[in-house]
Amino acid sequence: MAQRLSSQTRSIYRTLLRELPSRPISSPSPLQRRIRDSFVTLSSSSSSSSSSPQQQEQHHLSLVEEAEQFAQYAKAQRVYAMLLERYNPGANMDEEEKVRLSARRVGMNLPVMHVEE
Repeated sequence: MAQRLSSQTRSIYRTLLRELPSRPISSPSPLQRRIRDSFVTLSSSSSSSSSSPQQQEQHHLSLVEEAEQFAQYAKAQRVYAMLLERYNPGANMDEEEKVRLSARRVGMNLPVMHVEE
């Protein structure tokens, strides 16, 4: 059982890191460091604790399930942002750019505005 939890923990850890924006290994983000510290603490606390083995396993399992839920949430947020950008491309544009693209959609071009230097 402990080996299965260990491989499951490693799998969830990798899943979490995949959902974060990629960065070089030499300079991890504070979030990546925090996640790594949490998993290191999780694995070390499961081997050295004064509670019964069944309580340790139950606590470890609840923490693994919580991490799994967070990984699913992070994936859902990434997919949501991707879909929002795909199906609503004007969401991040300024007003002038939206007007220009709307005019082009109906076959018109806006006049070039003169800017004094």
